[in-house]
Amino acid sequence: MKLLLWTGRLPIGPQVNNLPHKCHCAQHLRYPEIVTLQDWVSRLMANTVSSLKRVRVAARRTAINRKRKSQLRHQIRDMRRLLDQKDASGASKLAPATFSLVDRAAKWGIIKKNTAARYKSRLTLRLRRLTAA
Repeated sequence: MKLLLWTGRLPIGPQVNNLPHKCHCAQHLRYPEIVTLQDWVSRLMANTVSSLKRVRVAARRTAINRKRKSQLRHQIRDMRRLLDQKDASGASKLAPATFSLVDRAAKWGIIKKNTAARYKSRLTLRLRRLTAA
């Protein structure tokens, strides 16, 4: 199983020797080498069953969180697009689904609770202004 894993840290140990000119420039840090999950884990952490499982779980949760955050952004973008187009009926139909998704994202930990409240408040304010006009 090939995965592109990146910890956000500077390369250490054997990774540095694989770079063409042994540097820490942004180009090489953005595109680390592709290694198997087993190789990556054996270099960075204890090679135990539980540590291997934690890496698998973390990779799976990261993919789920990435999908959920993308879904949230698309939903908010669609709502803002309708508000920009002055489509009050479409925006009011989309509002409950958008607010539900924002609340669920806050519950899942994708965004913080205050961020969710801010998104909902600003969208509601724009929707009220549009329906009043």
